[in-house]
Amino acid sequence: MSNNGAAELFLPDFIDKIRAEGLSENVAESFGYYYRKVVENQKGHICDRDILPVGKNDIPAAEHLENFSEAGKKALEKTVYITLNGGLGTSMGLKGPKSLIEVKDGWTFLDFKLEGAKRRGVELVLMNSFSTHEKTMEALNNKAADGRFQIPRTFVQSKFPKIFQKNLAPAVWKKNPSLEWNPPGHGEIYSALHGSGMLRELVEKGKRYAFISNSDNLGARVDEPILGYFVEKGFPFMMEVTQRRPMDAKGGHLACRADGSLVLREIAQCPDDELDAFQDIEKYRFFNTNNLWIDLAFLEKYLEKNRIVRLPMILKPAKLDPRDPTSPDIYQIETAMGAAVSLFKGAAAVNVSKSRFIPVKGHNDLLAISSDCYVVTDHCELALNPVREQAPQIEISLDPAFYKNVDMFFERFRRGVPSLVDCESLTVTGDVFFEENVKIQGRVRVENRSEKPAVVLKNTVIDRDLTF
Repeated sequence: MSNNGAAELFLPDFIDKIRAEGLSENVAESFGYYYRKVVENQKGHICDRDILPVGKNDIPAAEHLENFSEAGKKALEKTVYITLNGGLGTSMGLKGPKSLIEVKDGWTFLDFKLEGAKRRGVELVLMNSFSTHEKTMEALNNKAADGRFQIPRTFVQSKFPKIFQKNLAPAVWKKNPSLEWNPPGHGEIYSALHGSGMLRELVEKGKRYAFISNSDNLGARVDEPILGYFVEKGFPFMMEVTQRRPMDAKGGHLACRADGSLVLREIAQCPDDELDAFQDIEKYRFFNTNNLWIDLAFLEKYLEKNRIVRLPMILKPAKLDPRDPTSPDIYQIETAMGAAVSLFKGAAAVNVSKSRFIPVKGHNDLLAISSDCYVVTDHCELALNPVREQAPQIEISLDPAFYKNVDMFFERFRRGVPSLVDCESLTVTGDVFFEENVKIQGRVRVENRSEKPAVVLKNTVIDRDLTF
């Protein structure tokens, strides 16, 4: 069967499947746009020959924007904070929303977002996914019951059908039909805002500006100077970027076209033979934090005219059931919301400090943030401990065999997380439990070579390698 034949044969089936699920016509139109690219054998690649690096001094630094603070204060009442809450904690062994993991002092990601927005005086809005909405609402209702919080506005992003790689037909999995669908990436936020009616609702309530970030980024917050700069300059869209480090080499980076317009390239959009260039942090020096600012009035007009935001496609090959390596090969169509920087004329970027990018992608990050390397500010936000401001980034490596899920992590630190404020790197190999008041200093490797669990006793100071 030719590719064009596949399109003629299967696209109506996909559209019928989307409509039968009760999804909007915008979802059908958006999926159809990307599916035709798949049929045409487009991989969504952005090649080195088509982009240029962004110069070291081409992006203004947020630290120099203090004179915009007053404008930011005046704009707060017109600003909302949209948190992307669609992720499951599958990489950390969970089946529920990642935002419900306890990350510090008994507080979850969601707790930090709720309290932080309240203390900053901005309204919080959550974009849930079909996988996280029910459990998130249950958690919010429980929190609202004690009167500390009001339940924030929420809306739910849509989903795309998975595609069989073998013939580009709709994926079918009778064992679990829910696995026939995938979240379409956070790039779907624009269509979800519009299709859910949330965009119109916010505009009618007098909201003009939105700050958007991932729920697992505990450094993200509404910053008055950055907001004021965005408002005063009249940008339709602005991306926060920061200097790439070796650990960021695989993350999406900022580049530009020959005409000077900005473009975001994710690693899934990079041809295999250009991966070395993609990961060159000196060539492509700016990393997308996924902290974004958007003018809601601009977005509403844009969508009224264009109906959908045609972002660059990310085509991900995967297994239909991620937990079953024998399941069929499929494609997932996704998009990245930061890619709008190349579509919205006049879009800009601002270079922010690492303090605005504190993500928790796995257990290594969770240990660092749970420790005294980080403190909670008066605004109930996370910040680097001042003692570590001049210290290098801490390197942590926990044995994945014994820290592969959140329950195992908390079990091994049930007496308390070690002090890491004076630690440069920590590697834990084997099954090791930690008692209370343990301090780790310098560069340390803790290794258990026995088959039985080892215990680091309370009040232990570890300043050299420790072997059991």
